[in-house]
Amino acid sequence: MIRVLLVDDQPLIRSGFRALLDLEDDIEVVAEAADGAEGLALTKQHLPDIVLIDIQMPVVDGIEATRRIAADPALAQVHVVILTNYGMDEYVLDALRAGAAGFLVKDIVPDDLVHAVRVAARGDALLAPSITRKLINRYVTQSLPTVASTGLDELTGREREAVALVAQGLSNDQIADRMVISPLTAKTHINRAMTKLHARDRAQLVVLAYESGLVTPRNS
Repeated sequence: MIRVLLVDDQPLIRSGFRALLDLEDDIEVVAEAADGAEGLALTKQHLPDIVLIDIQMPVVDGIEATRRIAADPALAQVHVVILTNYGMDEYVLDALRAGAAGFLVKDIVPDDLVHAVRVAARGDALLAPSITRKLINRYVTQSLPTVASTGLDELTGREREAVALVAQGLSNDQIADRMVISPLTAKTHINRAMTKLHARDRAQLVVLAYESGLVTPRNS
């Protein structure tokens, strides 16, 4: 059973999402919160698998709540998916830096919402190639300075290659084809790189790949 916490200051949004998710046999909405502070408290109380959290809320906003969840070792198994009414470009980088496993717009169709919850619960990032390209474009236009990333020197050559392909938005199967290895081996390389770089999930791995300078827009 996938346990979900809904955090949004609009009761209609929460009730709509709950109604959709409660229809699924493998998903249970364990609680609802109307602001980020309440969401943090309920996250610690219920330890859900997924927190669906709005960006703009009173008391504590969604990105700050995500940052605090990601920083708490006791919540390491909690995956945060950011919800917003706004376009991807404005918030995706901040959301991913904060530790979000994914990023969804509220007008998502019901089937895609359910799929997103299941993807995030598996520990996979909700980071489609189109979103990855937007992320890359931000780095191209802003020319952000690189920052040190603990564990970068520990990556093997194959792990570095796998991370570079993740940063291009490739799936495990596509990475396996490109590297001429099995999908399981590709996933192993990615998981080891995530451990060495202290990345919570695939989305964080993409951010770290660019911020560390391991991957640049020129070679992506």
